[in-house]
Amino acid sequence: MSGWLTSVIALVVGDREADRVVPPTGFTATLTVFTSAAMAFLAVFALALSLATDRLADRWAAELARTSTLRISAPAGQLGPQTEAALRLLETTPGVASARALTTEEQRDLLTPWFGAELPLETLPIPQLIEIVEEGDGYDPTGLRARLQAEVPGAVLDDHTRWREPLVEAASRLRGLGIVSLVLIGGATAAMITLAAQAALAANAQVIRVLRLVGAQDAYIARAFVRRFTLRAMAGAAIGMLAGLLGILLLPRADIAGGFLTGLGFRGTGWLLPLLIPPLAGVVAFFATRSAALRSLKEQS
Repeated sequence: MSGWLTSVIALVVGDREADRVVPPTGFTATLTVFTSAAMAFLAVFALALSLATDRLADRWAAELARTSTLRISAPAGQLGPQTEAALRLLETTPGVASARALTTEEQRDLLTPWFGAELPLETLPIPQLIEIVEEGDGYDPTGLRARLQAEVPGAVLDDHTRWREPLVEAASRLRGLGIVSLVLIGGATAAMITLAAQAALAANAQVIRVLRLVGAQDAYIARAFVRRFTLRAMAGAAIGMLAGLLGILLLPRADIAGGFLTGLGFRGTGWLLPLLIPPLAGVVAFFATRSAALRSLKEQS
């Protein structure tokens, strides 16, 4: 435990003499900064995807859970009476807050994306749609279907269950993919920083031998590499995080364009979550570099 504590203190306080052990520039420095920046950039979008799917699942569940649709198919002469009978039945159904028949214009708007604006509804046998809004614990769909079958034979009840459940499940899986992506990003960052640290240790093998001749301990040498690579990773992650946030800000707003991808972003305090990415990248770099440094130094002894 004291070794970890000493490394953390050295990371915060710094040691000018120890910092000279690790060259400030070179391909390992560039690789560390670039990898951290790229992974932080991707982490911002993975985090935004995970949060967006959370909101999407909640919205789909809320919007579809409290509404249902009643479709009435009947000959032209019976459509009106059956619609009125259905409305009267729904008014006396427990759990139904309101029910109304959609107008011809509303039904035309629903069909326009599929059949175009010139669809002649008046000449087509279009079913009458009734929108049902639930209240409290909702209604009993089985009992309502039985009553409709007896009193309104041309009515078909759609409580949106077959639509709601797959959509919510799909959103939950997308959220899971976002979390898995974050884990993979962290693992890839650790692997790349480990390779960079090992390369830096191998490139400075002669310097390390000289330090050992003058009495430097492996823990002292390792702390120098840990500090330098951790700070590089945090700097790169900060750059990538800012670039990712800028990319999120440039996406169209959901209330303008609509749809799922335009809702990809952060809301309220969610904007603070990406600020955790640079410190987390530093933690990953700290442990990855320390492990790689101690292992490489042991192999070189």
